[in-house]
Amino acid sequence: MILGMNIEFFTRLHVVISLIAIAAGLGVVLGFLTRRQFPILNALFLLLTALTSITGFMFPFKGVTPGIVVGVLSMVALLIAVVARYVGHMAGPWRGAYIISSCLALYFNVFVLFAQLFAKVPELKAIAPTQQSPGFALTQMAILVLFVALTFRSYKRFRIE
Repeated sequence: MILGMNIEFFTRLHVVISLIAIAAGLGVVLGFLTRRQFPILNALFLLLTALTSITGFMFPFKGVTPGIVVGVLSMVALLIAVVARYVGHMAGPWRGAYIISSCLALYFNVFVLFAQLFAKVPELKAIAPTQQSPGFALTQMAILVLFVALTFRSYKRFRIE
């Protein structure tokens, strides 16, 4: 039981929060690329991405796992994003800090999404039975390259009026 919920229900809740956070994050990046701010979507992304990490920390585990490491890194990126957006108001260097940390937090969520897809979806598990398999590595490398490109393009395009 976690927070009074059985593990299956809690897992489903965690996944739903994560998927909505990813969708909101993609909307935020679209805003960067089209030079629009979407304040409510940004707040939703930051909140749900933080909840994704927080709920992820609540699962039973023994020792430090890759998921815990990614969760901690995501929380650091989110802290920078929140400070850049709501304290620094994305002025001056805070604009870049917000774009980069937001894209990084979204990347961490997408990274974990694909790790889970390869672990749980039989067709993907057949392609890459372990996280050391070439299919998994190539997929994650493609995601990383995509996010580096999106972050760079977002940084170049997004300006505060």
